[in-house]
Amino acid sequence: MSEALILLVGPEAEALAARLEASGYACSSEAQLGIGAGQDSAASPDAVLLSAGEAGRIGALRAQWGTIPLLLDVGNDTVEARIHCLSSGADDFWLSSLGPSDLLMRLRLHLDLTRRTNVPAQLLQVGDLVVNPSTRQVKRGPRPVGLTAREYQLLLLLLERKGTVVGRELILRQVWNDDQATTSNVIEVYVRYLRQKLEEGGERRLIHTIRGQGYCLSERLPPLEARS
Repeated sequence: MSEALILLVGPEAEALAARLEASGYACSSEAQLGIGAGQDSAASPDAVLLSAGEAGRIGALRAQWGTIPLLLDVGNDTVEARIHCLSSGADDFWLSSLGPSDLLMRLRLHLDLTRRTNVPAQLLQVGDLVVNPSTRQVKRGPRPVGLTAREYQLLLLLLERKGTVVGRELILRQVWNDDQATTSNVIEVYVRYLRQKLEEGGERRLIHTIRGQGYCLSERLPPLEARS
């Protein structure tokens, strides 16, 4: 298997290049990938490490590379820092104030998860919603849609079963693998996140709630079912 390519954004992230390369990763800065000035990069990174001051770049990075793991430096491990990290759209955090061991573990776990959830490279589509599983890029018409890894997994499950009702139990088993989540509203929260992002440009609704049963991804409203 070829070495994973890690994009380093910001000075604290770029300072880790030698340590990451010693651990078997290939590293690149945005300048080395030719990013910027409207250019398209010839290489696609497998993950991105961002310095604390680069949180504002996450939306653009997701739009360009889909759901690759994005890890944001939070400087100090506090509840507020973790909330800021997750609300910014990053998949996880790392601490520049600590040694690289924890970061290397988190990076390895996210790359392993990405490889395990990879599916055959054929486009999945419902209406003007198109997902390319090989690049994990999502588009609504011409508009790129940036999703977190969990949002992408949920959307992929609904796409693979498009036109049918997907129950809560299956969603929890496939996306969360966590029985404790059955007592929370985690699914409703993530469906709301997905709807907001998929309908951000004023597009019509594709994810329909079937009361008492689950959710259905379809171009048209499910017949004879209550919906919200």
